[in-house]
Amino acid sequence: MGRIVLEQVAKRFGDAEVIPALDLEIEDGEFAVFVGPSGCGKSTLLRLIAGLEDVSGGRILIDDADATQMAPARRGLAMVFQSYALYPHMTVRKNIAFPLRMAGLDKAEIERRVQSAAAALNLTDYLDRRPGQLSGGQRQRVAIGRAIVREPAAFLFDEPLSNLDAALRVGMRLEISELHKRLRTTMIYVTHDQVEAMTMADKIVVLQAGRIEQAGSPLELYRAPRNRFVAGFIGSPRMNFIEGEEAGRRGAFAIGVRPEDIALSREPAPGAWEGVVGVAEHLGSDTFVHVHETGLAETITVRVSGETPCAHGDRVWLTPREDAIHRFDAEGLRIA
Repeated sequence: MGRIVLEQVAKRFGDAEVIPALDLEIEDGEFAVFVGPSGCGKSTLLRLIAGLEDVSGGRILIDDADATQMAPARRGLAMVFQSYALYPHMTVRKNIAFPLRMAGLDKAEIERRVQSAAAALNLTDYLDRRPGQLSGGQRQRVAIGRAIVREPAAFLFDEPLSNLDAALRVGMRLEISELHKRLRTTMIYVTHDQVEAMTMADKIVVLQAGRIEQAGSPLELYRAPRNRFVAGFIGSPRMNFIEGEEAGRRGAFAIGVRPEDIALSREPAPGAWEGVVGVAEHLGSDTFVHVHETGLAETITVRVSGETPCAHGDRVWLTPREDAIHRFDAEGLRIA
């Protein structure tokens, strides 16, 4: 079991309110990702759940039990931090076993759990090595193994991949997702990377200034963002926003169009937006074309096939898909 419910949970540091009162439910077995810009409160919220910070108001329930004042060790949660925090003088086996030895489990049970975690994380061949003999990705797997052996109600990940290079990040992202499918244990994962959020989460929780802007499935947030902040944060490249007369014609203060929902042509077309190609980023299968001088926005980004010929200074015409235009009012809220 690993259902976690926050009821009007708030956090203040002195007079500064970093997390206004919020409500959130994370179901048993769910993979929830907290995402948002730096300083939005996502790590603080994770630490409140873990018990590493005291709440200033509200309640935290874990499997219907009030854990608000419960010590971290009694909450049945396991946390994986940004730094691996491994003991360099211990072998992988001893690092993974450490929390079980501290808990006083017998040797046979410790070995059973260590072998099981090592098998799940492809670490069996490395159990007698020390952390200095491992790659960054392997060290992160050891840190995750140390959490797995505790058999927690939920795993809490605080930006665990930020110290890895791009290739390792992708590999570890897949490994953590596969691990979740096998264990079926609740996981809460903090990141500032919306690509990680989109690819890993069952539920994304978008935070800004300590407030939950929207919570839902990745596709729900992508297709129906509640406001302009969520629309601009979820999606890569980010959504294009246009204000003024063009938005007014659609009954909105601003409209948003994702790069993949704009057709690019070299010939004029009725109602198309005319502009000039600035930078064209060729990525192989796709090309991101940054178009200037449209009179609508400083830059409009268009995602086209990698085979589309584009060069700096080309004059082009852009046509958005009408059914893919998002409309927002003056407060930034979505217009249904």
